[in-house]
Amino acid sequence: MIIQGRPISKGKARGNAIVLRSAFSFLGGVNPQSGILTVSSGREGESLDGKVFVFQRGKGSTVGSYTLLDLKKNGHLPAALINERAETIVATGAVMAGVPMVDGIDISLIQDGDLVEVDGDKGTIELLDVTVSEVVTCVLRNEGKFLVLKRSDKVSTNRQKWAGVSGFVEKGEEPLETAYKEIAEETGVEDPQLVRIGKSVTIRSEGRIWNIHPFLFDVDSPDITLDWEHTECRWMAKGEMEGLDLVPGFKKLLSDLDP
Repeated sequence: MIIQGRPISKGKARGNAIVLRSAFSFLGGVNPQSGILTVSSGREGESLDGKVFVFQRGKGSTVGSYTLLDLKKNGHLPAALINERAETIVATGAVMAGVPMVDGIDISLIQDGDLVEVDGDKGTIELLDVTVSEVVTCVLRNEGKFLVLKRSDKVSTNRQKWAGVSGFVEKGEEPLETAYKEIAEETGVEDPQLVRIGKSVTIRSEGRIWNIHPFLFDVDSPDITLDWEHTECRWMAKGEMEGLDLVPGFKKLLSDLDP
């Protein structure tokens, strides 16, 4: 999967990812003689040498720029840097040390150990060994309440979690075509009225990336016939779902479909 970001420092590199979900300071966060992360990083003892280092943004003293130069001099430079939002200290250090760097990336899509190719010329990253699945999630609405279904142990992902009607977009299908098919199969509803097509949402869960195509439908009746994919269903208002173990991203998706 190729993700478009913004080029910060030119060059191309490939390596396995080390991911921090927080801001990072090169000054004090890494030993410049060894390339080993310190206790202040939260990943004490791990090496940046040859890795694609992924973190939210830089912080701390401007001396951090020169720490990258020291890492280069000592032969322990990261292969590349990826940020959600670059700031001057790290960007300057990356340029001085000649480390490819890209920002504007949703780092929640990257996990430790992923093989990542960074193109600092184009501002892209590519996740080389991650499966991308195109799926639909359909939210059915009846008299102001929304249908949620509990996924059975027979499905391949997100077992025992609550979700909308969902399914994989098969080769040659359009997402809306898949949506109507899955609604009929999973609920027995034959004639839902399309209300809104939401903006696609991309998340990382269960070892793969899901590109979710959301749809909101109104239905005339609350009567549902479940198939093998679900064990129970409920019609609920948004505020009633707080205690449910929902599939990742469902809350945001529902909020976007029905603001």
